[in-house]
Amino acid sequence: MLPLPDLLRALDSGELAPSEHVDDVLSRLGSDTTNCVVALDADRARERAAELTALSAAGRRLGPLHGVAVGIKDLVDVTGLPTRCGSRLLADAAPATADAPVVTMLRAAGAVVVAKLHTHEFAYGPTGDVAATGAARNPHDPARITGGSSSGSAAAVAAGHLALAVGTDTGASVRTPAALCGVAGLKPRRGAIPGERVFPLAESFDTVGLLAADAASLAVARTALGEPGASAAAVLPRIGVADDDWWRPHDPVIADAVRAVADALTALGAPVAAQDTPGVAELAATYPVITGAEAYATHRRWFAERRDEYHPATAARLAPHAEAPAHLYVDARRELRRVGRALLDRLGASCDVLLCPTTRLRATPIGATEHDGVPVLPSMLQLTSPFNLLDRPVVALPVPVPGLPAGVQLVGITVGEDVLLGLARALERALR
Repeated sequence: MLPLPDLLRALDSGELAPSEHVDDVLSRLGSDTTNCVVALDADRARERAAELTALSAAGRRLGPLHGVAVGIKDLVDVTGLPTRCGSRLLADAAPATADAPVVTMLRAAGAVVVAKLHTHEFAYGPTGDVAATGAARNPHDPARITGGSSSGSAAAVAAGHLALAVGTDTGASVRTPAALCGVAGLKPRRGAIPGERVFPLAESFDTVGLLAADAASLAVARTALGEPGASAAAVLPRIGVADDDWWRPHDPVIADAVRAVADALTALGAPVAAQDTPGVAELAATYPVITGAEAYATHRRWFAERRDEYHPATAARLAPHAEAPAHLYVDARRELRRVGRALLDRLGASCDVLLCPTTRLRATPIGATEHDGVPVLPSMLQLTSPFNLLDRPVVALPVPVPGLPAGVQLVGITVGEDVLLGLARALERALR
């Protein structure tokens, strides 16, 4: 699959018709081996593509994504398709009666929704191997995880099926699968892309995001959704390289990737310096308390009446919150405010963008809870969740490394998505 800018050039020039593109995508998804698809919307996609092809023939374009096939994480409502959230509990869910706003926006931009994509059950996990439909499989090694919870979105892009997919991110769920599958991901600030009609995990942190092959594609998609996709700063932002023990990955290849990006940024002329992050461990410790309490509040009735229908791994994560006293949640929110404010003040005084790894490990075997003695779940979550807690925009970028993919995060401390995407595009060119 062409990256999104190249695909749009082919569609806009008439070299490729929307119907041809959508037929090709449906064929790819229909023969997929990564288990990234939970439902194809083939008939409606072909009908929509035919309408767009007729418009193209008449010299008209519906919008900036005219004719582009997109996939939607199965946490997000799409009219006429059930939202099953990767769970047996929703096996008999009725079709959605309306599109989520993000889907409405994509359709208005000319995109063609072709499929609902795999999610870790109820988005409550960063591995992507817990779902009623089985584990999603990494296109680089089908015996390994994709990361989660936007597992199908990352796998579909990495496998070359789609140029663009929608995901969600509560603590890791766009960025971790982007890193493990070798694609790019955007986690905006909360609400920057509307989150209505998206099944909640933790409303305090839930964010709708995007996955694509590279940052240039993310920038095009972001512009299509109404925000400036990328901008070149008049002066390159100050880069802080997260330097505390907290940020050290277990896999040395990931550490090498961070150093390569820091060196590339230096070569581009950006001021780069080591950055301490005091209080980050205390900040991160609030995440499972807050997320767990909010997730349990959503699932409380189902969990009491239908616990056996949850995957055992999901049930095990929900169970401790059934009897947790309310003060733990309140204490965690107070700690988040206290530590988060101090950390942001410290960071903003010395850097505009924080550079850090996305995960501590690369893709691990499906079903593994440990890898070389290292617990898998926290390794896929701990380096991403602080930026949901702090509500910072993040671009997750793949870095060329030998073997399985690795990724880094560019976190906007004083700058927004547009500067991050502009910086990421410059980095992509420098790393080639």
